[in-house]
Amino acid sequence: MIKKNVMAAAVAAAALVPLSQAQAAEYQIDTEGQHAFVQFKINHLGFSYILGSFEEFDGQFSYDADDLGASSVEMEVQVDSLNSNHAERDRHILSGDFLNADEFPTATFTSTGFEATGDNEGVVTGELTLHGQTQEIEMPVTLMGEGEDPWGNYRAGFEGSTMLTLGDFGIDMSAFPEAMHELELYVTFEGIRQ
Repeated sequence: MIKKNVMAAAVAAAALVPLSQAQAAEYQIDTEGQHAFVQFKINHLGFSYILGSFEEFDGQFSYDADDLGASSVEMEVQVDSLNSNHAERDRHILSGDFLNADEFPTATFTSTGFEATGDNEGVVTGELTLHGQTQEIEMPVTLMGEGEDPWGNYRAGFEGSTMLTLGDFGIDMSAFPEAMHELELYVTFEGIRQ
């Protein structure tokens, strides 16, 4: 479920970049500089929240300011890079009870559309594959900024979040309170123009 959120957020963010670009361009998500994050938040039994992240992922996006509908994003997340700051819990989440990372080691997101909803805001639509199942998701995204960095690169940064229903991806949460059946996926990252 975490993987799903991560992918959704990443895709959404990437699709937003076209809003202010002057021409079509390709961007690589900056994971080496740790300027990208795929995170999740899920209720814990109605008492608090579990926060975590996927620490290994890669992706790229393209956009055309004159044709935002042609913008696209792709992302792949290594499911076993899950980190919720509790090793025993992480092993359980990655087990066959939930994400089953041995059988489904990656989660992917591929955008299928983008719609601008305001200045530097939009909604990206795409296919998220998690736990071996593919579902179409939507994620509102916001362009945080773009321009040259101090080292001569051109960057664009954005964020997005969406709610995922774990049962939609074949993850059985029936033994847990209803508040745990969904999780919030949050993604923020910078892309470097290639």
